[in-house]
Amino acid sequence: MYFDEAKIYVKAGDGGNGAIAFRREKYVPRGGPAGGNGGDGGDVVLVADPQLNTLIHFQKQSHFKAERGEHGRGRNQTGARGADAVIPVPPGTMVRDATSGDLLADLIVTDQRVIVAYGGQGGRGNASFASSTHQAPRLAERGAPGQKRWLKLELKLLADVGLVGMPNAGKSTLLAAVSAARPKIADYPFTTLQPNLGMVSVNDEVSFVLADMPGVIEGAHAGAGLGHQFLRHIERTRLLIHLLDGAAADPLLHFEQINQELRLFNPVLAERPQIVALNKMDLPDARARWPRIQAFIRSGRLPAYAISAATGEGVRELMAQVARLLMSVPKPEPPASEIPVFRMEEGPTLTVERTEDGWRVHGEHVERLAAQTMWEYHDAVERAQRVLEAMGVLDALREAGVQPGDTVRIGNIELEWLW
Repeated sequence: MYFDEAKIYVKAGDGGNGAIAFRREKYVPRGGPAGGNGGDGGDVVLVADPQLNTLIHFQKQSHFKAERGEHGRGRNQTGARGADAVIPVPPGTMVRDATSGDLLADLIVTDQRVIVAYGGQGGRGNASFASSTHQAPRLAERGAPGQKRWLKLELKLLADVGLVGMPNAGKSTLLAAVSAARPKIADYPFTTLQPNLGMVSVNDEVSFVLADMPGVIEGAHAGAGLGHQFLRHIERTRLLIHLLDGAAADPLLHFEQINQELRLFNPVLAERPQIVALNKMDLPDARARWPRIQAFIRSGRLPAYAISAATGEGVRELMAQVARLLMSVPKPEPPASEIPVFRMEEGPTLTVERTEDGWRVHGEHVERLAAQTMWEYHDAVERAQRVLEAMGVLDALREAGVQPGDTVRIGNIELEWLW
């Protein structure tokens, strides 16, 4: 089984908590606050690893979590930043948000990195809250939570040239003949179960990546056979070798069927440059069909070659023509080496919702404040109340009709309204 799709859960590290501490040294009276800040949480990063060519490793592990930042300490010591969670994926991996389906990144360059979840900011220690009017603050912040989300990974193989054709046309045999790839080869009337890649060296200076693209049969665009599982891989290629089965009763019928499937799946594929090759010329029937097939293909202004993947006849000439055509087909522009694609936007909206057992306040700023406040400290509670008043949260609750004794929930924090 070939694994080219996966769904994973990523959680960035939470920020470390700020510290409440005071400087206590001999001969230093009233040393003042000395609580350090917490360290930031680690990010979750995807990186394109050329050693991988499938997403099978995500079958064993689908949850990834970065380290949280260390807590701040006394003597104004800032906590260490949490380690990133670096997740290797094959080049050619497209990253989508699993909920919205939005495309977040397309990793097509070796070692290309993308941050998919940012670590939480470290909380401030009490030294950060000291001022001329508040010289001994007994408050600090908890670290902000790291971002989390589900991601859908979709692999599209990176190959310069794709081999397409009906099952049993000899694609695997041709790939094995021109490269070091060793796909399974047998005379079965069904398709290979996984794409195979091979590096073809035409000479000391020219080489390209060739991929056997299985799954293209009549109805593949609608999901027949392996359908969409492998048709997507053809979209990455710059050139197609359309291999015809010389032993088939009507190779030209297969030629039309395959091209129709490509057009129906993605019209752009119909415009992709093609070289047509009739395989199995070691068979008398194939040699008898070649003149008619050659005339038909060349009438459509496509290059036509007669080859035998089994004996090597015509194979070198075919690969040389492929190399020449690739010289005129532009390579895709590489993206930036690092693209930060996901940040939790600061929403200005603030809403108050009546629930069965109280009230719930929604809003990015207010929920972050609630999560970072150390409610067990009196100074921290007073500061949170001032900030809530300045943000308009308390006025919004009063206007909504909150009463003494009502429960108010902000994020995961539950509070009681006293006045």
